[in-house]
Parts: sequence; C-alpha cells; structure tokens
Amino acid sequence: MDGTLLRAHGPVSIRLVRSRDARPLQNELVQNRAWLRQWEATSPDGPVSLDMRSGVRRLLQQHRDGVGIPLVMEYDGEVAGQLNVWGIARGSLSSATIGYWVGERFAGRGITPTSVALATDLCFEDMRLHRMEICIRPENAKSLRVVEKLGFRYEGLRRRYIHIDGDWRDHYAFALTREDVPGGVLNRWVTGRVPEDAASVPPADRLPD
Repeated sequence: MDGTLLRAHGPVSIRLVRSRDARPLQNELVQNRAWLRQWEATSPDGPVSLDMRSGVRRLLQQHRDGVGIPLVMEYDGEVAGQLNVWGIARGSLSSATIGYWVGERFAGRGITPTSVALATDLCFEDMRLHRMEICIRPENAKSLRVVEKLGFRYEGLRRRYIHIDGDWRDHYAFALTREDVPGGVLNRWVTGRVPEDAASVPPADRLPD
C-alpha cells in the first residue's frame, strides 16, 4: 500500500497521509482546538505535542511496521481531517480499530461516516482483516451517529478505557466483522440496508440523564 491509495464516494475521499500533509493537518488542529479538545487522546504522563511533522513521521513508521494505516479525509480535494486504522493484529485475531477527527467547518457533510465506511471496506477487502472496532465516549453524540448510520454493532461498555481530555474516560465499543457486510459497509449504507438498532446501547450501559 502506497501514497496512491485512494477510495472515494462523491466528494469524499481517503488516502494515505503524506509528509506534506503535516501543515494543513496542523492548521486544522490549531483552528479547531475548542471543537476537538474534549475528544482528543491525552497522556497521563504529561502534555501531548501538536507537532504534526513528528506525528506524521510516527504514523508512517507504524504503517511501515504493518500496525497502522494513517489516512487523510478529503472533501472536494481539501484536507478535512484524519482517520487512523491502528492496532492492526494479524493471524487468529485479524482485527483493527478506527479513530478519526474532522474540522468543524466540514461537519454535517457526511464526511466522517463516508470515510469510516470507505476505510472499513478497505480493511476488509484489501487488507483481508476480519473485524473492525470503533470506541466512542458516551458523551460524543456526533460520533455515536456515525456508528448508528453505518450499523456498527454495540459490543459493550469499557470503563476508564482511554485517556481523553486529561482523564481516563469510559467508552462504548462497536464493531463489524466481514461476514456482517458481504457487499461492503458503504454499499449497505447507501442502499438503505443498515439493520435498525444495531448500535443501540442497552439501558444498563447508558449515562444517567
């Protein structure tokens, strides 16, 4: 897999991140601090750098090591955000996790669900992975809408799972396996065949009102 990687649907496309993407990605991160900060991964050991030059180098090294696929989300050819496939495991597990962010000015255009569908299809079809997972904070209503639209299956509550915005946060886990979507995630969504309530969180796991 190289920098020519491209999957697209309408004005939305995903491709492998390049070194020259560091500046536009950093600009989006800086301009969207209030929008993104509450959902960003942090570290219990101290501040996390926003230097995307080193961040892109690290992501590309993970790609070379076969444990990640760092993607840029574009809308009409403009960098709109980032989607990372991380924690790739081969062999008997054959799975990975998806994480993403998009700039506020691009919100509401269907970029994130389309990109997640494209990336999941890429992993199932090209990478031959078996299971894709997305973990989302219970408070993140916009991300919960993504898994609802695409029919990711709810699989449970993970207590204090990831360090986000300065503390360990609970997350809901959602997943799909290749058998769930024989015709592809994107195709199932755009043809209106997503099962109802697949992503529904049971009352016992919901945040109190």
